[in-house]
Amino acid sequence: MVEADDLIKQYEQEGIPRVKLGFADVDGVLRGKYISLEKFRNIAAGTSGFCDCVLGWDVDDQLYDNATFTGWHTAFPDATYRLDLSSERRLHDENNIPFFLADFVGDDDGPHPICPRSRLKHVLKKAVDMGFEPRMSFEYEFFIFNETPQSIRDKKYRDLVPLSPGNFGYSVLRTMTHSDLFNEFMDYCVAHDFPLEGLHCETGPGVWEAAIAVDDALAAADKAVLFKTFAKSFFQKRDMTATFMAKWSMDYPGQSGHVHQSLLDRDSGENVFFDADADNNMSETMLHYVGGLRENMKPLLAMTAPTINSYTRLVKGAWAPTAATWGIENRTSALRVITGSGKAQRVEFRVGSADSNPYLVAAANLAAGLAGIEQKTDPGAPVAGNAYDLQDSLPEAYQLHGNLRDATRAFEQSEVARQTLGDTFVEHFTASRDWEVREYERAVNDWQLSRYFEII
Repeated sequence: MVEADDLIKQYEQEGIPRVKLGFADVDGVLRGKYISLEKFRNIAAGTSGFCDCVLGWDVDDQLYDNATFTGWHTAFPDATYRLDLSSERRLHDENNIPFFLADFVGDDDGPHPICPRSRLKHVLKKAVDMGFEPRMSFEYEFFIFNETPQSIRDKKYRDLVPLSPGNFGYSVLRTMTHSDLFNEFMDYCVAHDFPLEGLHCETGPGVWEAAIAVDDALAAADKAVLFKTFAKSFFQKRDMTATFMAKWSMDYPGQSGHVHQSLLDRDSGENVFFDADADNNMSETMLHYVGGLRENMKPLLAMTAPTINSYTRLVKGAWAPTAATWGIENRTSALRVITGSGKAQRVEFRVGSADSNPYLVAAANLAAGLAGIEQKTDPGAPVAGNAYDLQDSLPEAYQLHGNLRDATRAFEQSEVARQTLGDTFVEHFTASRDWEVREYERAVNDWQLSRYFEII
């Protein structure tokens, strides 16, 4: 346990003038502020308040007009939050001032019904009660441009100059040419406690893929949330911009946010997915977990593909799954089972896009997998070969939705979501996705102008 008094004493000795705090909103955007050391003294061992509008607005700070939990009718009171003192990082670009993640807390100091980090912790409690210790690692693809946030807007997001030209997947040439930047970025990630176990060029101009080192599920999601925001800051300070959109151009593959996962036995520490005597070393527990992931992939899709843009990535033959399939070492399937030793045995969830909220992706995966274990769900036979070729023969229950509106309707009706995440969260998240759809539908975009302006 990290003690508040110890931290305060240490900061006073170092002459630390302030700390920074942050928490992820519904979309995974990291919100927060600086507070003075005096304020930190007052709240470090207790709680404080933050306007709950941050749980009731979108990525453009526009308030949802359809939410019950937040809105003008509530007068936007302060929501109670608590700092997670174990999440401390030192901000090396800011004279080593401390940074903390925070959780909103609910009534009677219990779990908050909407806060994404709190919802993940709620699902993790269920895993612990079942005797498991979930482990996860996230990996992200992201494009980097030789543009500033201002130049991108001045250009109206057109004719942007990427960090490097051409398709250079796994390129040694590009990593050598930009070796200073690659190494500086990896060192930056280590310094802020989300070390990368791998970093390489992906196919497309200026696109990188980063694999964050495995950790306990909550710590892994923390690292993923911090990685996305800190990576953007790292490049913007160098007059570059990184984007985690699911797909910024139809000319290139989309940007994924895959998550690898396994369950350890809480008592022995052994990987319960591994059985040396079973086919593909898959234990019954792993088979049922995969079955749960497959069975609930469609109902929970809105949590793992949460934006309008997410669905431009989920198309056949574009390195992204379009149906709830699973296979052994098969990258055309939605679930890739990776076999090996007790240490390596795991499943990779390949549906999530880079624009998703890591806390909600982790919560959705665990909720689905744990339900599969409880219900002893049979995953069916693994896919062999090209999963896209088999999609049309699958039942409707395994055909993933192609748009956010339909995915949101299915999510609203999901029994697993309501049982595991709570009715309040389901209703609020549904409202937030409905809002996202309506915001898109009332906009006039470039496609509409070029298609209809003259000819219609």
